[in-house]
Amino acid sequence: MQSSFKLLGLIGYPLEHSFSERYFNQRISQKGYDFVEYRNFPLEEIEDLPELLSLFPEICGLNVTSPYKQQIFKYLTDISNDAQKIGAVNTVIVRREGDKVQLKGFNTDVDGFRAAIEPLLEPHHKSALILGTGGAAQAVAYVLRQLGIDFSFVSRSKRLEHPTYIYNELTRDIVQSNLIVINTTPLGMYPKVHFYPPFPYQYLTDKHLLFDLIYNPSETKFLEFGRLHGAKTSNGLQMLYKQADKAWEIFEQYGCFRPD
Repeated sequence: MQSSFKLLGLIGYPLEHSFSERYFNQRISQKGYDFVEYRNFPLEEIEDLPELLSLFPEICGLNVTSPYKQQIFKYLTDISNDAQKIGAVNTVIVRREGDKVQLKGFNTDVDGFRAAIEPLLEPHHKSALILGTGGAAQAVAYVLRQLGIDFSFVSRSKRLEHPTYIYNELTRDIVQSNLIVINTTPLGMYPKVHFYPPFPYQYLTDKHLLFDLIYNPSETKFLEFGRLHGAKTSNGLQMLYKQADKAWEIFEQYGCFRPD
């Protein structure tokens, strides 16, 4: 393998649903970067990361997906300000100094989510329910704070560090006073397309905006139930493209598309 060869990739588990490998390799091919390749690296545990980096010293950058956006922090030597505030990372630059590996973490979900949801907002969209409390949920919360939108998390169990509802606490009044509902959980993602969050969909109205970070399938059960109640709906495809574009910029900035 030539010395200038560089690898980019995606870590997470599982990765069958991911679009990243196809998307990035298509862009790499269009740019004529024949010394760069993007691969999926399904890691059953985040503790497998050091071995991956040892086996593939050509790795220059990684995208990070569920369930490792928070777990990866213990391996980072530097973290961007946004990622530090959010508490989640989805893009990593890999640098090597002798035998030492330096990892810098970024969060591009913020850029993607803001670009995707902002055009959908109407004046009455002042408060939101965020379904889930993981790394993607933290990025969503960060953007809502920037936009001046109040929010509460919805989870299967109480979380002391967040204003949180349990699903069975959601009354008509709560749902109808929070006209944005954002699903950050993997429920409904391909291939388990018949799953959906246990939300009281009967309380939705045509004033609601439902946003699902899932993009495969294009309409989850969560979005279908919203549409059937007249709500405005959007999947995560635009967010996906926008965050991937930002990750590309970071890879570019740190020389991953320059032959050594």
